[in-house]
Amino acid sequence: MTDLITPDRSDSLETWLAYLEKSHFKPIDMGLERIKSVAAQLDLLNPAPYVITVAGTNGKGSTCRFLEVALLKAGLTVGVYSSPHLIRYNERVRINGEVLADHFHIQSFADINEKKTASLTYFEFSTLSAFQLFKNAKLDVVILEVGLGGRLDATNIVDPHLAVITSIDIDHVAFLGDNREDIGREKAGIFREHIPVVIGEPDCPNSILTHAKQLQCHVMQRDVDWHYSVKAERFSWKAADQQFVDLPMPLIPIPNAGTAIAALTQLPFNMSEQIIRETLSEAQMTGRFQTLAASDFAQFSGIMPKAKVIIDVGHNPHAARYLAERLQAVKKGKIFAIFSCLEDKELSGIVEPLDNLIDEWFCVGLDCWRGQSGEAVFEKLVKSLPNATACAYENIAQATPIAFNQAKEQDIVLVFGSFHTVADFMIWLNQ
Repeated sequence: MTDLITPDRSDSLETWLAYLEKSHFKPIDMGLERIKSVAAQLDLLNPAPYVITVAGTNGKGSTCRFLEVALLKAGLTVGVYSSPHLIRYNERVRINGEVLADHFHIQSFADINEKKTASLTYFEFSTLSAFQLFKNAKLDVVILEVGLGGRLDATNIVDPHLAVITSIDIDHVAFLGDNREDIGREKAGIFREHIPVVIGEPDCPNSILTHAKQLQCHVMQRDVDWHYSVKAERFSWKAADQQFVDLPMPLIPIPNAGTAIAALTQLPFNMSEQIIRETLSEAQMTGRFQTLAASDFAQFSGIMPKAKVIIDVGHNPHAARYLAERLQAVKKGKIFAIFSCLEDKELSGIVEPLDNLIDEWFCVGLDCWRGQSGEAVFEKLVKSLPNATACAYENIAQATPIAFNQAKEQDIVLVFGSFHTVADFMIWLNQ
């Protein structure tokens, strides 16, 4: 690292991010000792008077978004830290619902870089930067989305006042374990003694409940302490001492909306039923089973698709099963899937739930860390789905016009498999 040039405050955000990617000897370095010592040195271990930490295999981002919208409606000032970003790094930090201009991040990076006493990974650095930006903004509430696992994730240096676990499934096996009990134990690492804990996973691993009991947490468990139901396109939620009936259908996945409402009932703030109703009708996430409108393509002559275009960042088996349910409900014609995933992901678990729904696979390459070529994706896919109709393409730019051309009005073009896949598509679209 001796030849790595340190940026200064006049350099661009892109220059700083490139520096952060190379400034530590490995991209993921599990453990909290280094980052906690730097955070303590910089007085960043208490970024706000009230902190909510959200962990889980899937559903973290939409749950955080729901909480953010509701808290803002309640008149509180709110910061959210989430990852990964879809298009721009700035998406990782929101203050009062807005992303920050580049110069805020640059100044924060420079401040930390000048004072830190230990080497930090990209994620650790960005986490401390978020904490500093939140602290400078003097917020009421900060919502932290756990990046990977829980116990050893950089966000876990902060003691939350409320912990939320959205779902548990097999993912990040190399870091978290290859079974739900081990993975649950890692996620439960965000718990602290006596705090409220909300669990959105219906098949909750015993390891989570055991850890919560050891810490004497107040547990709100799905299908035990709270329930949701859907009838005639209306949504209802109830617990022993509170219920909300005949609510509008959420714009985020229904289980995540239920989990977020459970979390809202545990907050020391006045969260009215009207706030919940409005949030259900407004809170949504980019890239989560998102249908692109004709206006998204109107400015680009020559690439207007005839078919519906859906983008989804589902990148593990749990997300793929949910995606299959959503597609089954809307499929009328054929589905053309523009697909890729990172090389360390379980590709078979992602594609198998969609085998009977996808009519043609466009396997594309990803030019990023842990990315793989379209040919590599193709070879893994046909090994898992030997009867699939599939082709390999170098990248999104090569595959997408072909898919758009083949798909008819009643069909669907689905872009999914990774944040990077959807990001490459959106970047291509805007270029």
